[in-house]
Amino acid sequence: MPRHDPTTHGLTRRGFIRGGTAVALAGTASACSRGDEVKVRPEGVPVSAFDKKTSATEAIAGVDLSGKTVLVTGATSGLGLESMRVLAGAGANVLGTGRTLAKAREACASVGARCTPLELELESLDSVRACADAVRALGMPLDVLMLNAGIMSLPKLEQARGLEKQFAVNHLGHFLLAHRLLDQVKAAPQGRVVTMSSSAYKWAPPVGIEFDNLSGEREYDGNKAYGISKTANGLFSIELARRLAGTSATSNSVNPGAVDTNLMRNLPGWQRTIFTPIARFLVKPVGVGAATQVYVAAAPALAQVSGYYFEDCNPVVPGGQMTNATLAQQLWAKSEELCAGYLA
Repeated sequence: MPRHDPTTHGLTRRGFIRGGTAVALAGTASACSRGDEVKVRPEGVPVSAFDKKTSATEAIAGVDLSGKTVLVTGATSGLGLESMRVLAGAGANVLGTGRTLAKAREACASVGARCTPLELELESLDSVRACADAVRALGMPLDVLMLNAGIMSLPKLEQARGLEKQFAVNHLGHFLLAHRLLDQVKAAPQGRVVTMSSSAYKWAPPVGIEFDNLSGEREYDGNKAYGISKTANGLFSIELARRLAGTSATSNSVNPGAVDTNLMRNLPGWQRTIFTPIARFLVKPVGVGAATQVYVAAAPALAQVSGYYFEDCNPVVPGGQMTNATLAQQLWAKSEELCAGYLA
């Protein structure tokens, strides 16, 4: 199957969501559950029989990952832990990262002997470099690099290295990790980079990335900042796909949907009060929420599919600035500038 060329698409769609995170999540989840949002499928990409009710285990049933090595960031809870469990269950050797080595060890021990713990604090470029160096030292190809970890909707402005923290953690830390491990991914027979994005890209401003306010100091809104970071994840993925063209490696991004994880722990109390009682009716359990990222990481049908955005185990054309190839290249250049001194 021919690869997708992200530079040929400049699709946009209005969909900026305003208001509280809990209300927005509830509305988004409700719309998806009713099936009243029209999904645009890109041409030439395999469509699976799976849907929003498919579990991660079902999504790769029968797939043998024996001999493959997978790295999952944020493997200590939620979608990362479930992805590690399912991929290890299919035979993969999984490197699971946590913000502390103790937490990573605990998570890996809960899954089994196929899992190896690593420390990774994404807000620290020194920690990212050290983690990447530890993986390099193992001297093996990476069949899958799953960029899963993230933080969401911080109620007050927090910064890391002078950058708004959600951008620093969700995008920049993963950008550096992928940059330093790309040779290992390309060394695999068919390496894959799977980046967690989100339908919350709709919370970003119309320009997508505010390069003149990456510090968040000019104005700060937790939802908007999260939307910017998720837009950045999508843009990173399509630019990486462009750069991987001509190799056997691929890059795709994933929207897991609204999932019952601790990602929403930073919501203000009143939003948690609103959302918690209805969450079980609107959000996916973790075992289902992890299905799309596990599917994109392991499905044989996607071996040559690169540069796409997936949700409910199928490709979808996202809106906003998510397919803006020019913006993606601008973000890549800015990310290299911000990581100066850590790239080699």
